[in-house]
Amino acid sequence: MIMKLVLLWVLGLWSVSGIDLSRSESFLSYLDEEVTVSPGSTTTLIVPLTLIQGAASKGAVCLDGTLPGYHLHRGFGSGANSWVIHLEGGGWCNTIRSCVFRKTTRRGSSKFMEKSINFTGILSNKAEENPDFYNWNRVRVRYCDGASFAGEGQNEANKLYFRGQRIWLAAMEELMAKGMQNANQAILSGCSAGGLASILHCDEFKNLFPETTKVKCLSDAGLFLDATNVAGGHTLRDMYEGVVTLQGVQKNLPSTCTSQKDPTSCFFPQNLVSNVKTPMFLLNAAYDAWQVDQSLIPSLADPHGLWRACKTDRSHCNSSQIQFFQDFRNQMLDAVKIFSESNQNGLFINSCFAHCQSERKDTWYENDSPRIGNKGIAVSVGDWFFDRTAVKAIDCPYSCDKTCHDVILK
Repeated sequence: MIMKLVLLWVLGLWSVSGIDLSRSESFLSYLDEEVTVSPGSTTTLIVPLTLIQGAASKGAVCLDGTLPGYHLHRGFGSGANSWVIHLEGGGWCNTIRSCVFRKTTRRGSSKFMEKSINFTGILSNKAEENPDFYNWNRVRVRYCDGASFAGEGQNEANKLYFRGQRIWLAAMEELMAKGMQNANQAILSGCSAGGLASILHCDEFKNLFPETTKVKCLSDAGLFLDATNVAGGHTLRDMYEGVVTLQGVQKNLPSTCTSQKDPTSCFFPQNLVSNVKTPMFLLNAAYDAWQVDQSLIPSLADPHGLWRACKTDRSHCNSSQIQFFQDFRNQMLDAVKIFSESNQNGLFINSCFAHCQSERKDTWYENDSPRIGNKGIAVSVGDWFFDRTAVKAIDCPYSCDKTCHDVILK
């Protein structure tokens, strides 16, 4: 059954490098629906925010200078010494203007973060919703820097702190002190910009632990491609160049990449994943909904609305438009070809117009959750992590998959 998630957009007032910040914020609000606590909510686990009190002395602060934070729910039973660290997503800021705006939101300041959130999907504590990780220590690290936990710098004039790398280090130091140093197994995961962060920090995470600890990484919807938009431009490359330059990301990018390519190219996962030494699983929709909306068909690249009907309802796409989407899928498969040849790595690339499938209850582990063959996402990730079986699942092209939970762009 295809469960379609309708996303109502707010008209954009901000536009930077072709990325419509207002539309992007609406998209990210959709992603937050699952974690936002509703009044009287009793059906899901609600976990309070913890601020990292020692972070300020290390300069590990959000864009506005406030303390970073995380949500931790303790493991129990056989999972008491196992850890899931999930890095929150939420786009990026690439200009002074967009970062100044961002620090007035929960993605740039802990002043605006929810005091409690729901833990669902891979963070759920129910075996019937999260069979392999339900009793692990589960952590959601909040994202308030705007550079995938990788920036280093500041802008005095506008009181902006680009301290993503320091936030990452401060969070890991605090969690190690809270028991993660005794872990016998751990997984670093992340969604969207957090999925990119899980790729950037995967080997660092592995190096926190002794060799005897089983450590792997999961990137969900983090495979952002250096793609050409419908007008022939490079929307995401233009944005990433601003992020890397403004936030001082270059010094924290892997030297295996920067020794051969420019810094902006080294912020793209396609140029990173094959050099990550730690076992990694890439979970991605082949027609990633955020990339379709913000990178491939941003409003500035379609001023006459020639793609509007197709973007809203793919039954209105003509054959050349469908081929454009298939070319994007082919680019994604090419990007992971070398990565997939390693026996230690895993893949689940389904032919859906979705984004972030590990965080949501309906896409992670339900009777009608997305599948490739007869295997869903949670079981695929578990099979790979516990070495039960190799998982290199690549779906047939659109529109053969009838199990998708698509985001419908409005």
